[in-house]
Amino acid sequence: MTETTDEVLYAVADHVATITLNCPDRMNTISRPMLESISELLLRARDDADVRVIVLTGTGRAFCAGLDLRRDTSGGSRGILDPNAPVRTTIDLRTAPPTVLHEIDKPTICVLNGSAAGYGFDMALGCDIRVMSDSAKLSAAFTKRGIVPESGGTWLLPRMLGWAKASELIFSGRTLDAQQSLDLGLVSSIHPADTVAEAGAALAAEIAANAPLAVQASKRMMRMGLDEGFSDHVHHVYLQLLPLMQTEDQKEGMAAFMEKREAVFRGR
Repeated sequence: MTETTDEVLYAVADHVATITLNCPDRMNTISRPMLESISELLLRARDDADVRVIVLTGTGRAFCAGLDLRRDTSGGSRGILDPNAPVRTTIDLRTAPPTVLHEIDKPTICVLNGSAAGYGFDMALGCDIRVMSDSAKLSAAFTKRGIVPESGGTWLLPRMLGWAKASELIFSGRTLDAQQSLDLGLVSSIHPADTVAEAGAALAAEIAANAPLAVQASKRMMRMGLDEGFSDHVHHVYLQLLPLMQTEDQKEGMAAFMEKREAVFRGR
């Protein structure tokens, strides 16, 4: 299944949903309608029983250069800073892409076809795994623009890098090349630009071949563990294990192991 809009592409094949930012002429900066589309498509992939892995990527030379801040008054698609939008004193981010991305149990892979900056940097960090083109860069230049990492970076980076390294990166507003990103552990692997999509697809296929309920439960337990003590966490893991032991996939996994063959999982 493939669906196309002007700014975001959505396709599902072989249990993998791919969401592609499709505004290469403006380096995939995210407009207001794109925010809604990304969240909607993430939720669609979450709710589709056929989808086991979600891939987020872009077209052109950039993954995402941030939010589209243009003030377009020509009647077309407006940027994030819409002068005609009503003034609000509260903000609800429950359906914003970073929140939706964080709460999805299905594994997410960001295939960094090109550089990521600002909102794009935070959105890439919000995925479970990142594979990166060797020509791409990660830009944490928030403080150079007088702002903060507004979409999860201040929560994610200290957990990924530790306090000191996260502080150095955020406070300095530094831009990292692919090798620096790999050395810090921000990406899992780097690949030539013409093969990074293939590498991301291969990783997605490897994950999708495993028992989807077990993969999703593993991610859910990892996320819960970020805010739990060890004793509470292992108790919750045991409670999660009990229903998994009753699934058809668990029986298939054990049978395949004993019979020395590849398992065929059905998500049941």
